[in-house]
Amino acid sequence: MTFKNKYPITKKYLTKGTKRRSGFQIPEVGFIVAHDTGNDGSTALQNIAYYERSNNVMSASAHIFVDDTGIYECIPLLTGEAEKAWHVLYEKPLDNQIFGDDANDIAAGVELCFSHLRGSINNEESYKRYVWVLAYICFKFELDPTKAIIGHHILDPQRKTDPQNALSKMGKSYDQLLQDVVKEYYDCLPKEEIILKLKSWQIKMAHIALDNLNEKGLVSDSEDWKKKVEDKPQEVLNDIPWLFFVMLDRLSNKTLEGGN
Repeated sequence: MTFKNKYPITKKYLTKGTKRRSGFQIPEVGFIVAHDTGNDGSTALQNIAYYERSNNVMSASAHIFVDDTGIYECIPLLTGEAEKAWHVLYEKPLDNQIFGDDANDIAAGVELCFSHLRGSINNEESYKRYVWVLAYICFKFELDPTKAIIGHHILDPQRKTDPQNALSKMGKSYDQLLQDVVKEYYDCLPKEEIILKLKSWQIKMAHIALDNLNEKGLVSDSEDWKKKVEDKPQEVLNDIPWLFFVMLDRLSNKTLEGGN
């Protein structure tokens, strides 16, 4: 499966073996933490340059900075073997409760650059790139775009407001960001390659529904439909309009029979 490559991702790696970039590898990428820089008008490259100048002064870091000019990766994630970045305090428990591990150990950290008072960044262009790269990370690491992204403000509400801080300056909301990422994710998949996959509980519910329809005489080939639900759910989705009219026809005939 391919993903629409809307924007290039530029390597701007920090020096390896420093406080900001330890070089420790991520065993798996399990989720994404959405951040913003908190610095009005500060560009992606300016933030990365500051990180490099202070690379052994402090450890706080992120994988990617996004602004209106591009997507810049300063700690390998998409352009190299994924390494850890230090972007959420370890003592915060919510990441473990939701995702089963610490953000620093298995999460991607993505920073959004913005302008409000200074006006040096085109917020709309910055937002578009931010949404796309979040969607692409989900694709790259096979994450569910409806569940895999969480804001820093949720993990550390006493200290952090990002990415809501930047989003509010852009006239966006956090919920809108999550919805836009899901939309972008599916928009960037070729339509012929979108494969519907049902979870086990969904298959079970479909089987029960088909058994009920069979008992009522509304479908006569329920076992075939069950097999199709399991093996070819996309075909089931495509056949729903046809199935609806067949059931409607059979239901209307039964109603007429009952009225005689």
